[in-house]
Amino acid sequence: MPLLRFIPETTNVNFVKYRFAAFGIDGLLLVISLISIFWHGFNLGIDFTGGVLMQVKSAQVIDIGKMRSDVDALGFPESQLQYNGGGDCDHPVNSCVMIRVQPKDIKAGVDQNVADQEVVSAIKGKLGSSVQYRSTEVVGPKVSGELLNDGILATILAVAMISIYVAVRFEWQYGIGALIATGHDVLVTAGFFSVVGLDFNINTVASLLLLAGYSINDTVVVFDRIRENRRKYKRMSLIDMINLSTNQIATRTTLVSAATALSVIPLLFGGPVLFNFSVAILFGIVVGTFSSTYVAAMLLLYMPAVGGGNVDSKTEEATA
Repeated sequence: MPLLRFIPETTNVNFVKYRFAAFGIDGLLLVISLISIFWHGFNLGIDFTGGVLMQVKSAQVIDIGKMRSDVDALGFPESQLQYNGGGDCDHPVNSCVMIRVQPKDIKAGVDQNVADQEVVSAIKGKLGSSVQYRSTEVVGPKVSGELLNDGILATILAVAMISIYVAVRFEWQYGIGALIATGHDVLVTAGFFSVVGLDFNINTVASLLLLAGYSINDTVVVFDRIRENRRKYKRMSLIDMINLSTNQIATRTTLVSAATALSVIPLLFGGPVLFNFSVAILFGIVVGTFSSTYVAAMLLLYMPAVGGGNVDSKTEEATA
Protein backbone atom coordinates (compact mmCIF):
# COMPACT_ATOMS: atom_id res chain seq x y z
CA MET A 1 0.00 0.00 0.00
CA PRO A 2 1.60 3.32 -1.04
CA LEU A 3 2.31 5.88 1.63
CA LEU A 4 0.06 8.91 1.85
CA ARG A 5 1.92 11.90 0.40
CA PHE A 6 0.93 15.51 0.92
CA ILE A 7 3.63 16.75 -1.47
CA PRO A 8 5.12 14.98 -4.51
CA GLU A 9 8.22 12.86 -4.05
CA THR A 10 10.02 14.81 -6.77
CA THR A 11 9.37 18.27 -8.19
CA ASN A 12 10.29 19.98 -11.45
CA VAL A 13 10.36 23.68 -10.64
CA ASN A 14 12.63 26.08 -12.50
CA PHE A 15 13.98 27.81 -9.39
CA VAL A 16 16.69 29.68 -11.29
CA LYS A 17 14.08 31.25 -13.59
CA TYR A 18 12.41 33.02 -10.65
CA ARG A 19 15.61 34.18 -8.98
CA PHE A 20 15.20 37.85 -9.93
CA ALA A 21 11.75 38.04 -8.36
CA ALA A 22 13.20 36.35 -5.27
CA PHE A 23 16.10 38.83 -5.26
CA GLY A 24 13.61 41.70 -5.33
CA ILE A 25 11.61 40.37 -2.38
CA ASP A 26 14.76 39.59 -0.44
CA GLY A 27 16.27 42.98 -1.19
CA LEU A 28 13.14 44.67 0.15
CA LEU A 29 13.37 42.64 3.38
CA LEU A 30 17.02 43.60 3.80
CA VAL A 31 16.34 47.30 3.24
CA ILE A 32 13.46 47.31 5.71
CA SER A 33 15.58 45.45 8.27
CA LEU A 34 18.56 47.79 7.95
CA ILE A 35 16.44 50.96 8.09
CA SER A 36 14.55 49.73 11.14
CA ILE A 37 17.71 48.62 12.99
CA PHE A 38 19.57 51.88 12.38
CA TRP A 39 16.54 54.15 12.74
CA HIS A 40 14.50 52.56 15.54
CA GLY A 41 17.00 50.14 17.06
CA PHE A 42 15.82 47.30 19.29
CA ASN A 43 13.42 47.10 22.18
CA LEU A 44 16.13 45.92 24.57
CA GLY A 45 15.06 43.74 27.47
CA ILE A 46 16.25 43.68 31.05
CA ASP A 47 19.33 41.64 30.17
CA PHE A 48 20.69 44.53 28.06
CA THR A 49 19.31 47.57 29.90
CA GLY A 50 19.85 46.65 33.53
CA GLY A 51 17.32 46.08 36.26
CA VAL A 52 16.53 44.57 39.63
CA LEU A 53 16.72 40.82 40.31
CA MET A 54 14.98 39.30 43.32
CA GLN A 55 14.66 35.69 44.44
CA VAL A 56 11.66 34.78 46.61
CA LYS A 57 10.86 31.53 48.44
CA SER A 58 7.55 30.25 49.70
CA ALA A 59 6.62 27.38 51.95
CA GLN A 60 4.06 26.29 49.34
CA VAL A 61 4.06 25.94 45.58
CA ILE A 62 3.98 29.41 44.04
CA ASP A 63 1.31 30.25 41.49
CA ILE A 64 3.61 32.06 39.08
CA GLY A 65 0.71 33.29 36.95
CA LYS A 66 -0.85 35.13 39.89
CA MET A 67 2.53 36.47 41.01
CA ARG A 68 3.24 37.71 37.49
CA SER A 69 -0.11 39.55 37.46
CA ASP A 70 0.69 41.15 40.83
CA VAL A 71 4.11 42.36 39.65
CA ASP A 72 2.75 43.58 36.28
CA ALA A 73 0.11 45.59 38.14
CA LEU A 74 2.92 47.78 39.50
CA GLY A 75 3.39 49.23 36.02
CA PHE A 76 7.06 48.50 35.35
CA PRO A 77 8.19 48.72 31.70
CA GLU A 78 9.15 45.03 31.74
CA SER A 79 9.10 42.16 34.20
CA GLN A 80 10.15 38.53 33.90
CA LEU A 81 9.33 35.74 36.34
CA GLN A 82 10.52 32.16 36.24
CA TYR A 83 10.80 29.25 38.62
CA ASN A 84 14.20 28.72 40.18
CA GLY A 85 15.15 25.18 41.27
CA GLY A 86 17.95 23.62 43.27
CA GLY A 87 18.58 23.16 46.99
CA ASP A 88 15.58 23.72 49.24
CA CYS A 89 13.74 25.27 46.28
CA ASP A 90 12.79 21.71 45.36
CA HIS A 91 10.99 21.26 48.68
CA PRO A 92 8.34 21.69 47.54
CA VAL A 93 8.96 21.93 43.80
CA ASN A 94 8.30 25.36 42.23
CA SER A 95 8.51 27.14 45.56
CA CYS A 96 11.19 29.62 44.41
CA VAL A 97 10.78 32.32 41.79
CA MET A 98 13.33 34.66 40.22
CA ILE A 99 11.85 38.11 39.53
CA ARG A 100 13.51 40.47 37.06
CA VAL A 101 12.16 44.00 36.80
CA GLN A 102 13.17 46.91 34.61
CA PRO A 103 12.76 50.16 36.61
CA LYS A 104 10.69 53.02 35.32
CA ASP A 105 12.45 55.91 33.61
CA ILE A 106 14.44 57.87 36.17
CA LYS A 107 13.51 61.52 36.53
CA ALA A 108 16.17 64.18 36.40
CA GLY A 109 17.97 64.54 39.74
CA VAL A 110 16.87 61.13 41.06
CA ASP A 111 19.68 58.79 42.10
CA GLN A 112 19.78 55.36 40.44
CA ASN A 113 20.15 53.58 43.78
CA VAL A 114 17.08 55.34 45.14
CA ALA A 115 15.09 54.25 42.07
CA ASP A 116 16.24 50.65 42.49
CA GLN A 117 15.26 50.62 46.15
CA GLU A 118 11.84 51.95 45.22
CA VAL A 119 11.43 48.96 42.92
CA VAL A 120 12.35 46.56 45.71
CA SER A 121 9.99 48.27 48.15
CA ALA A 122 7.14 48.23 45.65
CA ILE A 123 7.52 44.50 45.00
CA LYS A 124 7.77 43.68 48.70
CA GLY A 125 4.71 45.78 49.38
CA LYS A 126 2.74 43.97 46.69
CA LEU A 127 3.76 40.41 47.57
CA GLY A 128 3.70 40.99 51.32
CA SER A 129 5.03 38.60 53.92
CA SER A 130 3.72 35.44 52.23
CA VAL A 131 7.17 34.87 50.69
CA GLN A 132 10.73 35.01 51.93
CA TYR A 133 13.02 37.42 50.09
CA ARG A 134 16.24 35.49 49.53
CA SER A 135 18.39 37.90 47.55
CA THR A 136 18.25 41.21 45.75
CA GLU A 137 20.70 42.26 43.04
CA VAL A 138 20.97 45.25 40.75
CA VAL A 139 22.34 44.84 37.22
CA GLY A 140 23.73 48.15 36.05
CA PRO A 141 23.66 49.44 32.46
CA LYS A 142 27.44 49.01 32.12
CA VAL A 143 27.29 45.27 32.76
CA SER A 144 24.24 44.97 30.53
CA GLY A 145 26.00 46.86 27.74
CA GLU A 146 28.95 44.48 27.93
CA LEU A 147 26.54 41.54 27.72
CA LEU A 148 24.94 43.02 24.59
CA ASN A 149 28.33 43.54 22.94
CA ASP A 150 29.38 39.99 23.81
CA GLY A 151 26.15 38.62 22.35
CA ILE A 152 26.68 40.48 19.07
CA LEU A 153 30.31 39.36 18.92
CA ALA A 154 29.33 35.74 19.57
CA THR A 155 26.81 35.83 16.72
CA ILE A 156 29.30 37.34 14.25
CA LEU A 157 32.01 34.83 15.20
CA ALA A 158 29.56 31.93 14.87
CA VAL A 159 28.59 32.97 11.34
CA ALA A 160 32.24 33.50 10.36
CA MET A 161 33.43 30.15 11.71
CA ILE A 162 30.55 28.30 10.03
CA SER A 163 31.51 29.90 6.71
CA ILE A 164 35.18 28.94 7.12
CA TYR A 165 34.13 25.35 7.77
CA VAL A 166 32.01 25.27 4.60
CA ALA A 167 34.86 26.78 2.55
CA VAL A 168 37.23 24.07 3.79
CA ARG A 169 34.65 21.28 3.45
CA PHE A 170 33.67 22.27 -0.11
CA GLU A 171 35.28 25.13 -2.09
CA TRP A 172 35.79 28.80 -1.37
CA GLN A 173 32.79 29.77 -3.51
CA TYR A 174 30.56 27.72 -1.23
CA GLY A 175 32.09 29.40 1.82
CA ILE A 176 31.20 32.85 0.52
CA GLY A 177 27.67 31.69 -0.26
CA ALA A 178 27.31 30.25 3.24
CA LEU A 179 28.67 33.45 4.83
CA ILE A 180 26.24 35.71 2.97
CA ALA A 181 23.25 33.36 3.38
CA THR A 182 23.74 32.75 7.10
CA GLY A 183 24.49 36.41 7.82
CA HIS A 184 21.44 37.32 5.76
CA ASP A 185 19.19 35.07 7.87
CA VAL A 186 20.47 36.47 11.16
CA LEU A 187 20.18 40.08 9.94
CA VAL A 188 16.65 39.72 8.57
CA THR A 189 15.45 37.97 11.73
CA ALA A 190 17.03 40.68 13.89
CA GLY A 191 15.34 43.26 11.65
CA PHE A 192 12.02 41.50 12.24
CA PHE A 193 12.45 42.04 15.99
CA SER A 194 13.20 45.70 15.38
CA VAL A 195 10.22 46.24 13.08
CA VAL A 196 7.70 44.41 15.29
CA GLY A 197 9.13 45.78 18.53
CA LEU A 198 9.52 42.45 20.35
CA ASP A 199 11.81 42.37 23.37
CA PHE A 200 15.43 41.82 22.36
CA ASN A 201 17.10 39.93 25.22
CA ILE A 202 19.61 37.17 25.85
CA ASN A 203 17.04 34.56 24.73
CA THR A 204 16.82 36.37 21.39
CA VAL A 205 20.58 36.12 20.94
CA ALA A 206 20.33 32.39 21.71
CA SER A 207 17.62 32.02 19.07
CA LEU A 208 19.76 33.83 16.48
CA LEU A 209 22.67 31.48 17.17
CA LEU A 210 20.32 28.50 16.88
CA LEU A 211 18.95 29.94 13.64
CA ALA A 212 22.49 30.25 12.23
CA GLY A 213 23.03 26.55 12.87
CA TYR A 214 19.67 25.58 11.37
CA SER A 215 20.24 27.74 8.31
CA ILE A 216 23.70 26.37 7.56
CA ASN A 217 22.36 22.82 7.86
CA ASP A 218 19.91 23.49 5.02
CA THR A 219 22.59 25.25 3.00
CA VAL A 220 25.08 22.39 3.38
CA VAL A 221 22.43 19.91 2.18
CA VAL A 222 21.96 21.97 -1.00
CA PHE A 223 25.71 22.32 -1.54
CA ASP A 224 26.32 18.63 -0.95
CA ARG A 225 23.71 17.67 -3.54
CA ILE A 226 25.22 20.12 -6.07
CA ARG A 227 28.68 18.63 -5.50
CA GLU A 228 27.30 15.11 -5.86
CA ASN A 229 25.62 16.00 -9.16
CA ARG A 230 28.81 17.64 -10.42
CA ARG A 231 30.52 14.29 -10.16
CA LYS A 232 27.63 12.50 -11.85
CA TYR A 233 26.89 15.00 -14.63
CA LYS A 234 30.28 16.40 -15.54
CA ARG A 235 29.05 18.43 -18.52
CA MET A 236 25.83 19.74 -17.03
CA SER A 237 25.62 23.51 -16.78
CA LEU A 238 25.56 25.11 -13.34
CA ILE A 239 22.08 26.55 -13.98
CA ASP A 240 20.62 23.13 -14.71
CA MET A 241 22.60 21.58 -11.89
CA ILE A 242 21.19 24.03 -9.34
CA ASN A 243 17.66 23.38 -10.60
CA LEU A 244 18.18 19.63 -10.50
CA SER A 245 19.75 19.63 -7.04
CA THR A 246 17.15 21.95 -5.53
CA ASN A 247 14.28 19.89 -6.90
CA GLN A 248 15.83 16.68 -5.61
CA ILE A 249 15.87 17.96 -2.02
CA ALA A 250 12.70 20.09 -2.15
CA THR A 251 10.58 17.42 -0.46
CA ARG A 252 13.19 16.79 2.22
CA THR A 253 13.54 20.52 2.94
CA THR A 254 9.77 21.03 3.16
CA LEU A 255 9.25 18.11 5.53
CA VAL A 256 12.15 19.09 7.81
CA SER A 257 10.99 22.71 7.99
CA ALA A 258 7.40 21.65 8.71
CA ALA A 259 8.48 19.18 11.41
CA THR A 260 10.70 21.81 13.08
CA ALA A 261 7.90 24.38 12.99
CA LEU A 262 5.42 21.93 14.52
CA SER A 263 7.81 21.24 17.40
CA VAL A 264 8.29 24.97 18.07
CA ILE A 265 4.64 26.11 17.84
CA PRO A 266 3.69 24.73 21.31
CA LEU A 267 6.43 26.91 22.84
CA LEU A 268 4.41 29.98 21.80
CA PHE A 269 2.07 29.16 24.66
CA GLY A 270 4.87 28.70 27.22
CA GLY A 271 4.71 32.24 28.55
CA PRO A 272 6.49 35.48 27.67
CA VAL A 273 9.96 34.03 28.29
CA LEU A 274 9.57 31.45 25.50
CA PHE A 275 7.35 33.50 23.19
CA ASN A 276 10.06 35.69 21.65
CA PHE A 277 12.39 32.72 21.32
CA SER A 278 9.70 30.73 19.48
CA VAL A 279 8.76 33.61 17.18
CA ALA A 280 12.40 34.08 16.17
CA ILE A 281 12.79 30.38 15.34
CA LEU A 282 9.54 30.19 13.33
CA PHE A 283 10.39 33.31 11.34
CA GLY A 284 13.94 32.06 10.87
CA ILE A 285 12.75 28.70 9.50
CA VAL A 286 10.98 30.49 6.66
CA VAL A 287 13.89 32.86 5.98
CA GLY A 288 16.50 30.09 6.26
CA THR A 289 14.66 27.78 3.86
CA PHE A 290 14.32 30.61 1.37
CA SER A 291 17.97 31.67 1.61
CA SER A 292 19.33 28.14 1.12
CA THR A 293 17.96 28.22 -2.42
CA TYR A 294 17.76 31.86 -3.44
CA VAL A 295 20.81 33.25 -1.64
CA ALA A 296 23.39 30.52 -1.07
CA ALA A 297 22.83 28.45 -4.23
CA MET A 298 22.07 31.34 -6.61
CA LEU A 299 25.22 33.21 -5.59
CA LEU A 300 27.23 30.42 -7.23
CA LEU A 301 25.99 31.73 -10.59
CA TYR A 302 27.75 35.06 -10.04
CA MET A 303 31.12 33.75 -8.89
CA PRO A 304 33.94 31.97 -10.74
CA ALA A 305 32.58 28.64 -11.93
CA VAL A 306 32.67 25.98 -9.23
CA GLY A 307 35.26 23.40 -10.23
CA GLY A 308 35.71 25.16 -13.56
CA GLY A 309 32.32 23.89 -14.78
CA ASN A 310 29.92 25.42 -17.30
CA VAL A 311 27.46 28.14 -16.29
CA ASP A 312 25.35 28.24 -19.47
CA SER A 313 22.10 26.29 -19.83
CA LYS A 314 23.26 23.57 -22.18
CA THR A 315 22.87 20.27 -20.43
CA GLU A 316 24.59 17.04 -21.33
CA GLU A 317 24.98 13.98 -19.18
CA ALA A 318 28.52 12.68 -19.03
CA THR A 319 29.18 9.41 -20.74
CA ALA A 320 30.44 6.59 -18.62
